[in-house]
Amino acid sequence: MKERILNSPEFRMIVRSKNAISIILTVLELFIFFGFIILLAYGKEFLNQKIYGPITVGIPIGIGVIVLSWILTGIYVAWANKSYDEKVASVREKLGGE
Repeated sequence: MKERILNSPEFRMIVRSKNAISIILTVLELFIFFGFIILLAYGKEFLNQKIYGPITVGIPIGIGVIVLSWILTGIYVAWANKSYDEKVASVREKLGGE
């Protein structure tokens, strides 16, 4: 039964869409993270600029990296819960899965 589901064209299409969104979100996350690391390495003067009191530009940018990571994770979870899980359940039901 599992082989029939795993080999079905509908399920393979679902897996391709999951892989596509996973790759897109992963590349975005890596771009954000390594962009911040490169900024830390080469933009120290910019990051050390004071915004208000002891708060420098680097602090909100660092917080932004963390928040964007949460947002990207939330996007994936919302997509998986809304689209992916429903499609997998539909294929499983259609093919008589467990």
